[in-house]
Amino acid sequence: MSAEAAANIELKQDKPSKPRLMSLDALRGFDMFWIIGGEGLFAAMFALTGWAGWQIAAGQMLHSQWHGFTLYDLIFPLFIFLSGVALGLSPKRLDKLPLQQRMPLYRHAFKRLALLIGLGVLYNHGWGTGVPVDPEQVRFSSVLARIGFAWFFAAFLVWHTSLRTQIITTIGLLVGYSLLLCFMPFPGGQAGIFTMDGSINAYIDGLLRPGIAYQNRPLDPEGVLSTIPAVVNALIGVFVGQFIVKQHPKGDWAKVLIMTLSGLVLLALGWLLNPIIPVNKDLWSSSFVLVTSGWSLLFLALFYAVIDVLKWQKWAFVFVVIGTNAIIVYLGSSLIDWHYITRSMFGGVIQAFPDSAQQLVSVIGFITVQWLILLWMYRRKIFIRI
Repeated sequence: MSAEAAANIELKQDKPSKPRLMSLDALRGFDMFWIIGGEGLFAAMFALTGWAGWQIAAGQMLHSQWHGFTLYDLIFPLFIFLSGVALGLSPKRLDKLPLQQRMPLYRHAFKRLALLIGLGVLYNHGWGTGVPVDPEQVRFSSVLARIGFAWFFAAFLVWHTSLRTQIITTIGLLVGYSLLLCFMPFPGGQAGIFTMDGSINAYIDGLLRPGIAYQNRPLDPEGVLSTIPAVVNALIGVFVGQFIVKQHPKGDWAKVLIMTLSGLVLLALGWLLNPIIPVNKDLWSSSFVLVTSGWSLLFLALFYAVIDVLKWQKWAFVFVVIGTNAIIVYLGSSLIDWHYITRSMFGGVIQAFPDSAQQLVSVIGFITVQWLILLWMYRRKIFIRI
């Protein structure tokens, strides 16, 4: 799920053509690290030590069941935010250019969106089940599709509108979505009901969403209506990218301070809104957007300060390797049986450890197998991006 734009999935044997913000790649890799097995480390440490702190940390590696927030809920919106940051680092205004010059970027945007939707369908039906022949049995909604739509609409706003218009649009989307959830009447339901089968999201999904929902639930977590506020995560990322790329009169540490304070403000606003509109990932509520954008800003401020300001970069290489080929990480989690490969390579080593340590060694082996493949690609300058 690399947020760097290219005309299609590209297999490149050279370095990226433009300078990259190392903290962006590192944070993207840190985000994806938890998908390649990092989420299992805390439970494994608890099994080894019995310390309750590890158990609490392991609880943060599970999605919220409905209302609420865990750090594992941040993985998806953080990636959308980072795709916006990448877009904001090199914003282009296309509306003044002749149509002939704009068409390549337009074609790229539509191809990118279609490709992400297609790969999302492939991911949804991975692990050997295959995509059904009957379109009514296909799950078209997906994480990749939502990333595609969020980037697509954010890109067109960046290409055709001023910063002022983008800010107004961001506020309008947040406020408008909140009013829709709270006050919009709909057939067979009641406005302001934040339940899985009673919300307006489930009603709109039933009307507009093709195929099946996730686990045949009444509400798909990547459904139609909840994709609208996800655009805001990308737009906030755009604003941050535009802010980072410009020189600040008081230097880079002023940027870090402003990003940190902005993140805290967004967090506070999100939790202040929570009693009225609950923080909810499946609904992608406006409060969820604010909370996740706040955390995204705080993490980026930290990574930017350490990696790009202080230049402490060696430690980040582990995550950069993951972040520069994030699409492989995500698709591989559905299409490749990494557990089988891990057992084939390290099964004997794992069995040689005491029972209490075998879970931890297994998780480390699971992560290592994937990381070594990504390292091989990185060393050979093979970067697969969308």
